[in-house]
Amino acid sequence: MQRANDELRNIKIIKNYTKYAEGSVLIEFGETKVICTASIEDKVPPFLKNTGTGWISAEYSMLPRSTKQRKLRDSTRGKVDGRSHEIQRLIGRSLRNAVDFKKLGERTIWIDCDVIQADGGTRTTSINGSFIALALATKKLYDRKIISEFPINSFVSAISVGIVKDENVLDLCYEQDSNAQVDMNIVMNDKGEFIEVQGTGEQSPFSRDRLNNLLDLATKGNEKIIATQKEILGKEITELILGETEKDIEIMIATGNEHKLDEIGKILDRYNINHKSLLDYNLENVEVEENGETFEENALIKAREFSKRTGKICIADDSGLMVDALNGKPGVMSKRFTNEEPRDLKNNEKLLKSLMGLTLDQRTAKFVSVIALVYPDGKEYVFRGECTGKIGFTMVGSNGFGYDPLFLPDDNLARSKTFAQISQEVKNLISHRAKSLEKLEEFLKN
Repeated sequence: MQRANDELRNIKIIKNYTKYAEGSVLIEFGETKVICTASIEDKVPPFLKNTGTGWISAEYSMLPRSTKQRKLRDSTRGKVDGRSHEIQRLIGRSLRNAVDFKKLGERTIWIDCDVIQADGGTRTTSINGSFIALALATKKLYDRKIISEFPINSFVSAISVGIVKDENVLDLCYEQDSNAQVDMNIVMNDKGEFIEVQGTGEQSPFSRDRLNNLLDLATKGNEKIIATQKEILGKEITELILGETEKDIEIMIATGNEHKLDEIGKILDRYNINHKSLLDYNLENVEVEENGETFEENALIKAREFSKRTGKICIADDSGLMVDALNGKPGVMSKRFTNEEPRDLKNNEKLLKSLMGLTLDQRTAKFVSVIALVYPDGKEYVFRGECTGKIGFTMVGSNGFGYDPLFLPDDNLARSKTFAQISQEVKNLISHRAKSLEKLEEFLKN
């Protein structure tokens, strides 16, 4: 079955795969399979002696028949080949970013990655498995009270992205990798920060816009991998890494829209925040009169009302379309531009009629999304995102809703298509809601 371009390969992980290593996993990304082990040694390299700090070193190799043609062993060659040397240095650098070596003390954790089957992404798979092995080994030190504080302070994950047949693709297999115009490996932590970015124009250079799009795609892939790592390691180790014993904060998302719940919920999960919906409080049938004159006012009205009813921090949003030639209308009345049904069709027909006779350059508009965050103690924050564009002359596309079939975003990624023609993946990168969510996440991060 063919994967979507933004879909990871099937991931399988078996913990404690070997008998003797303090931490070990067998990790599979599709047909790529790697055994990762973590071994603890009570000494450090000479440059760290008597410093009270530890170290992580990594070694990487591929079994002779991990590839289609037999690969010569390093021991036969008499030295580690350049590619293996580069990859093991990358693994070591990536993991060292997540460790407080003062807490580890004067000991070395050796990471060994042995590829038993290669089908693309062996270095990123090795990093993902090595982090789990590292966490398992470190937990044994902590449980035995050899160390008093858990030294790992963030999750680490890695994924490949690339441009294949002019399309952005996540988690490249060998066939995709060997035909990629652009090939990248992205290492990140659970805070959404980049640890290492490796990118090469294999067949052609790439623009800043394509780079940004690939980084966004990698970010989403790494978020899913970290969620898998948390599941495999379990609650106890996850909480030790995050430095929290429980999710003390609970936020209610004032919507019954599953798409909005998923988008906002994923951001809150990254910051270890519990989230509830209207359904959890039996408030899904409560109607709140949105009589504000701006999106900010309406979002705050909803957030205030549900925060008052539940005593919880509350997130609510309001969004709509503003057309310059109509002095910002339909604006906050976007959903109620007409009272006729079917509502979306009649709203679009009224908008087209209102703009009759205007050229495309006179049809400038923007979608606006405002997210309100309200605390029970009265603190309030709003995050606004906008996507500019123009209103077309006829409805085109079937992927969207509302005014999507008429809206032509300015972003080059849309390639002169309406919101209803582009893929959900692209829309999630350039939409007004994506931009307001980015601002919300930046607030939570800080």
